Amino acid sequence: MTALSSPSPGPLAGIRIFDITRVMAGPSCTQMLGDLGADVIKIERPGIGDDTRKWGPPYLEATDGSPTTESAYYLSANRNKRSVTLDFTNPAGQKLARALIAKCDVVVENFKVGSLKKLGLDYDSLRANQPGLIYCSITGFGQTGPYAPRAGYDFLAQGMGGIMSMTGEPDGPPLKTGAAIADLMCGMHAAIGILAALRHRERSGEGQSIDMSLLDSQVAAMANVAMYTLLSGENPPRLGNGHTTIVPYDVYPSADGHVILAIGNDSQFAKFCAYAKRPELAQDPRFVTNELRLRHRAALTEILRAITVQQRTSDWVDGLESLGVPCGPVNRMTEVFADPQVKSRGMTTELHHPLAGDRPVPFLSCPIKLSATPASYRHAPPTLGQHTDEVLQELLRLDASHIDQLRRDGIL
Repeated sequence: MTALSSPSPGPLAGIRIFDITRVMAGPSCTQMLGDLGADVIKIERPGIGDDTRKWGPPYLEATDGSPTTESAYYLSANRNKRSVTLDFTNPAGQKLARALIAKCDVVVENFKVGSLKKLGLDYDSLRANQPGLIYCSITGFGQTGPYAPRAGYDFLAQGMGGIMSMTGEPDGPPLKTGAAIADLMCGMHAAIGILAALRHRERSGEGQSIDMSLLDSQVAAMANVAMYTLLSGENPPRLGNGHTTIVPYDVYPSADGHVILAIGNDSQFAKFCAYAKRPELAQDPRFVTNELRLRHRAALTEILRAITVQQRTSDWVDGLESLGVPCGPVNRMTEVFADPQVKSRGMTTELHHPLAGDRPVPFLSCPIKLSATPASYRHAPPTLGQHTDEVLQELLRLDASHIDQLRRDGIL
């Protein structure tokens, strides 16, 4: 576990993000940029905020007995941000939004196509006075194409993008992944696009728009599975935990649970057979090469399941890893965080949150390991509107009486 609030400026120090995203794809993108040092200003609806604040349980509950809570879902994607409440559906709020955007380098939004144009907060409206602005739109289906007007969700993108057709047992229904993989992949792609646009602006002075789609990201994430279809013209089979082009590459029963075998070549297969005291299997004419093992997948799978169940998972992992044969356990999340490799890599951190008092709250760490400019953990996910006054005073030089009037008018 890494230390509390490591104050590093980060490689994106000096970059400011105007973040009007909710749920997961957009917030995961801006959290990553915040971890790398950007100043992320999260704009939220007064009194309501990001939808995910109430997507629970579980919740982080206030230690002072107040009814205020924050959901685990919200906390997962909103670190290193400052929350400002602002109703930009009315003209006064739109004026404030444009003033704040003028102080920012990047806008990230995930509203339905055309929604912000009506408010004068779309890219074309803003770039006239701010040609260096980088404007990233994240939608379900992109800004163009027949599906552009549709609302998009991770579940839909997984179904339409092919991954559900590949997930699940061969005789079972299609399944989505346990994590919101389409949202998260799109968030990562959006962050990469923003970094590329910042580099372009550094050289040219020009901003640009970035059009991100959950469906595009999910289709791209199919990678080798997609190439299977593009080359063969066929749908790859659903194989449960099996691999379309490698055998054995699956989850097998052990004496106390399950073990993953990820045997990628014939040499590894021979080493496995020797360790399992079945060396003859490596010489079996059905299994000598990976191509043959693919052809005889069912027969080999039945044999291997009868073998792997004879030892505990840890026995297989310890014995095979020492021989260079890839294998591993199937960890539950509590076991993930107890794993010595995960712990040694510092994949959790702790931050102080206003609701938790003196008790630090655990969070996932940023997985990007930079030697000179590491990720930093400066702010816990903010409470709704926590930084409204601070940001308006800092960026727009509004005094307390002006801010109070805006609040009375329902703008903040």
